[in-house]
Amino acid sequence: MKKIVPFLLSLALLFGMQVNAQEPTNHEPQAEETAFNPGSTIIGHVTDAHSWHMFDFFDKAGVEHAVAIPLPVILINDGHLDIFMSSKFHHGHADYKGYRLVGGGIEKEEIICVGQDGQPLLDQEGNIVKPLDFSITKVSAAIMIIVLLLIVIVMIAKRGYKKRQNQAPKGIQSLVEMLVVFVRDSIVRPMIGEAHYQKYLPYMLTLFFFIFFSNCMGLIPFFPAGANVTGNLAVTATLAVITFLITNLSGNKHYWIDIFNTPGVPAWLKIFPLMPVVELVGVFTKPIVLMIRLFANMTAGHIVILGFVVIIFIISNTLSMGVGAGVSVISVIFSVFISVLECLVAYIQAFVFTMLSALYIGMAVHEPEHAKA
Repeated sequence: MKKIVPFLLSLALLFGMQVNAQEPTNHEPQAEETAFNPGSTIIGHVTDAHSWHMFDFFDKAGVEHAVAIPLPVILINDGHLDIFMSSKFHHGHADYKGYRLVGGGIEKEEIICVGQDGQPLLDQEGNIVKPLDFSITKVSAAIMIIVLLLIVIVMIAKRGYKKRQNQAPKGIQSLVEMLVVFVRDSIVRPMIGEAHYQKYLPYMLTLFFFIFFSNCMGLIPFFPAGANVTGNLAVTATLAVITFLITNLSGNKHYWIDIFNTPGVPAWLKIFPLMPVVELVGVFTKPIVLMIRLFANMTAGHIVILGFVVIIFIISNTLSMGVGAGVSVISVIFSVFISVLECLVAYIQAFVFTMLSALYIGMAVHEPEHAKA
């Protein structure tokens, strides 16, 4: 533990040194006053970005500044590798090395190539040229932080077991043990079966802890939390694809026979073949359902919370600051209520994703009773 703490402090210092106030320094004129856009504000907070936005402030001259933690930008364009920090873009108000950061808010944030005249470069078909983007974005950085914290928590629990052999668990050790036993005895063992559950238990524990921890971190509205990791389709799709591969690579002969020669189905449906097509489509729709369910539920929760918050600014701009201040009390109460509800949803979604993954794998490795005999 003594070695872990200095490492975490060094990591925090590394991020802290990179925090800067990004000024609008110009590839396009900055409007003196911009109308509040609630849709852009909400979507901008739940989508991915090339920097970790903290807050905005106005200086004495009335110029808005964005305080953000820049992240590494890694681009490959025409075989050339460029690596720099996203602060070079000055929050999308400056070009750097022939690249420009565009989008954000409702539009997807991406990097395009620009010429010396400041105009976007076009290919032969008239499309805007974009480099291959391997940047460490907000979601990527959040995943690294979450994985690091999970490793620290597990190592603390492991050290607790070594120091307190044959004693009741204590502190973090008791929380980790409770969740591990719950996943093992309430999800993996019933769904996969006694004969095979130990083989897949490590993956199921990793899946549950990562999703649960990511969901909880996403509810904390300040760095190093606040990133909508499980509300990113790329993340949920990756988890679903891993479950899909494990399920189908582990499938025994009975699993595949039931797909292409479904028992209890009239022969003409097999010859047509209607049922084999339906069963085969089901193989691919299962991971899609996993992906969309987790993504939609977590994103919806964030949007509802932010929706209550932006109501304050909408009413303040539309009516008056006094009315907005009055409405803020109600908005904050509802936001807190939804946040508490989201804590429950964070657990439920981790449980459901892990349970369905275990169910799919259990169906693939299960052997019918007549085959055992």
